[in-house]
Amino acid sequence: MIEALTLSAFDLAAASSRPEGASVQRATLPPVTGAAVPGADGAAPADFGQIMASFATGMRNDLRAGEAAAIAGIQGKASTQQVVEAVMSAEQSLQTAVAIRDKVVAAYLELSRMAI
Repeated sequence: MIEALTLSAFDLAAASSRPEGASVQRATLPPVTGAAVPGADGAAPADFGQIMASFATGMRNDLRAGEAAAIAGIQGKASTQQVVEAVMSAEQSLQTAVAIRDKVVAAYLELSRMAI
């Protein structure tokens, strides 16, 4: 089921930032600390599109892992604890994605109401 999930804008952004033939890997964002803030250690800040693409890829992988664990649990290949942990992780990723989407839509609506 998750195979049908397409994140075309994020996939395109991720594909444009990778060299040809590079495989999609799970990318998770590190916890934000003083040293992890882009530009805090003199390094160039990360591109917003790259951050969103890596988040979308991680979310998609979490959803796929949750679905695979559920199927493995039905087949008797995974314990109940493993299934619950994977499904809860997928649910948390989905809730985070929905919250980010809501914030982006709210920001867009606020910008569209501004006088030029």
